[in-house]
Amino acid sequence: MMRSRPLRCEEMVELVTAYLEDALDADDRARFETHLHGCEGCAAYLDQLHATVGTLGGIREEHLDPVYRARLLAAFAETAGSW
Repeated sequence: MMRSRPLRCEEMVELVTAYLEDALDADDRARFETHLHGCEGCAAYLDQLHATVGTLGGIREEHLDPVYRARLLAAFAETAGSW
């Protein structure tokens, strides 16, 4: 039986959305959770992501200033393009 190799921090970041959406297969989910238990930085990243999603989920679109919304979307696009 071949053992799965440990997950690296960069891979964890790439898989975090699938993890939150419960879309990882059992092996990747186990690797993800094992990594979280051993990496304080990634555990903090996931905690911060949960907090951010919770906060942003409470903001209704009509309450978001259009200028700020455009800047935020541009920043997301720029960050996504750098990966």
